[in-house]
Amino acid sequence: MGKTYERIDGRLRTFIEKQPLFFTATAPLSGDGTVNLSPKGLKGSFAVLDELTVAYLDFAGSSAETIAHLRENGRITLMWCAFQGPPNIVRVHGRGEPVFRDDPRFPELLARFPDIDPSLHGLRAVIVVRAELIRDSCGYAVPHMAYEEDRDLHGKRFAREDDVSLSAYFEKKEHIATSLDGLPGLPLPLPPSTV
Repeated sequence: MGKTYERIDGRLRTFIEKQPLFFTATAPLSGDGTVNLSPKGLKGSFAVLDELTVAYLDFAGSSAETIAHLRENGRITLMWCAFQGPPNIVRVHGRGEPVFRDDPRFPELLARFPDIDPSLHGLRAVIVVRAELIRDSCGYAVPHMAYEEDRDLHGKRFAREDDVSLSAYFEKKEHIATSLDGLPGLPLPLPPSTV
């Protein structure tokens, strides 16, 4: 049923690149800390960088739990489910790092996402994940669901923000600079965008 892979290539890479939705899971080191599970979408916001490294664009939202957990301990799991076609679930367990807008690597990483305009979405960071364990499983209990299209609401909401207003938006939110558990989240004020 389940299989472990040494790298993200071939059929596995094709599968994850084709999915319009994936999930991220992180947690703080504290045993009573808040486990975070987030859905990620928007076509063009995910990329396979090499056979062991993937990345996705981290856009504006109401919290920054993933960033906070990665800054503390780096642990992350990404999961894709086949909602159409043959049943399959793929998980990439690894170490992640938020690469912020003022990091010298940021422009080069951003160039790996040519099919999305990040300026419409309040881009905060590029999350880079190095795989340590890659597994799939059957997905027999995952329902069939049809993908229609990406919602345009996120882009409509954040396209009207510039660097100053976006930073002010983040500073007003309770769990952007500091996580639910009090960990450092998104560094503020937000550095100017390079896009």
